[in-house]
Amino acid sequence: MRHGQPQLGEVGKLSALDMKDWIEHYNQSHITHQPVPEASLQLAATATVIVSSSAPRALTSVRALGLEPTLVDAIFCEAQLPYGRWKRPRLSPFTWAFILRILWLCGYSPGVESATTTRTRACTAAQRLKSIADEGTVLLLGHGVMNRLIAKQLEADGWSREKRSSSRYWSAQVYHYKGV
Repeated sequence: MRHGQPQLGEVGKLSALDMKDWIEHYNQSHITHQPVPEASLQLAATATVIVSSSAPRALTSVRALGLEPTLVDAIFCEAQLPYGRWKRPRLSPFTWAFILRILWLCGYSPGVESATTTRTRACTAAQRLKSIADEGTVLLLGHGVMNRLIAKQLEADGWSREKRSSSRYWSAQVYHYKGV
């Protein structure tokens, strides 16, 4: 499940260099106080093991669901976003995040974990989730890009997705092991 909507202040247009501070603020953000969707609450109630990234927005999402995490680990944290060193143009932070994510996928990763290293971390995270699944139904409170990378690894390892969901806040995808 992806975390709830981060609590961010209004920000005007920024340079790629200004994104450094915006990214740090985003990484420390909690979630807004909007109600949790009923479907998310119902799905979360079926889990016997609660796993969360160590990011504040994931941890506050677990609490918003009325749960306590069984395991908190940075391995489940979002793929890091680089920032640029240029001062022009000035764009919205969300436009920059999109551009910088594309650049990151193309190999631009100064000062942050590369896409290749992040994929390796996602593989390790998927292995950890699979081993935890022996204890019962697992709910992972994670992040958009990292959840997709973990899902890709689970599917490669023989897990099947029950249903496709959006990548919006509180969205979730359910996986089952179909065996060999």
